[in-house]
Amino acid sequence: MKKLVIFDLDGTLAESKNPIDAEMARLLQTLLTFINVAVISGGDWAQFQKQIIEQLPENSNLQNLSILPTTGAKFYEYDKGWNLRYSESLTTDEKKNIMTSLKEALEETGTTVLKTWGEQIEDRESQVTFSALGQHAPLEEKAKWDPDFVKRQRIKVVLNKLVPTLSVKLGGTTSIDITKPGVDKAYGIRKLSKILSLQEKQMIFVGDAIFPGGNDFPATTTKASCIHIKNPEQTKRVIETIIACLNDDQLTTFGELQELMTD
Repeated sequence: MKKLVIFDLDGTLAESKNPIDAEMARLLQTLLTFINVAVISGGDWAQFQKQIIEQLPENSNLQNLSILPTTGAKFYEYDKGWNLRYSESLTTDEKKNIMTSLKEALEETGTTVLKTWGEQIEDRESQVTFSALGQHAPLEEKAKWDPDFVKRQRIKVVLNKLVPTLSVKLGGTTSIDITKPGVDKAYGIRKLSKILSLQEKQMIFVGDAIFPGGNDFPATTTKASCIHIKNPEQTKRVIETIIACLNDDQLTTFGELQELMTD
């Protein structure tokens, strides 16, 4: 029996850095009445508050919701309020080294951006994130800056040499995330397994970047069942299908879920 549904955030539950819409909020509220839900993404806690928590109806069952910011390097759970369970914070020296290395990598790759919206480099304690166009860039600008990942991949190659003891990952549409080694979606899934006392095979992961090089791809290295969607509208259909299965107490195998989704 599946007991946990895990979602990526940007591109899966909502458009990049935008709040979930009213329909998604209602679907998540319903899902939380049936089953445990987790959301894992590269953003920090404040981003999850804005995009998800503040959008959910007041009577949502938050005890069933786990939040994993910075790709699982942080873990928040609800018990009469939101509490930080752990944080795999970077040291001061590690963060200084990352900041310096990012600037060097941009110079070496000749990466220049004519216009930015907000800060390009953000210290998220357990993660440093480089957002090429700034933290508040419009979606249409972000979508056309690096659609084939080539620009960021060049930067990543240089960063891998400059910070070899840390993990460098492509995130979102214009960002690069640097964390302690081994921190990715698979890391978050394993943390969920331990903290919630669930087996990985009892989990479903839903994301828009489940392909080689995508920031959701590490989930495929776990025993969680993975569903690759293209956008939040497809995610809504997935949630509706899961709710229908749970209503009939039928969510027993991933194969059955896939079959219902394609009917």
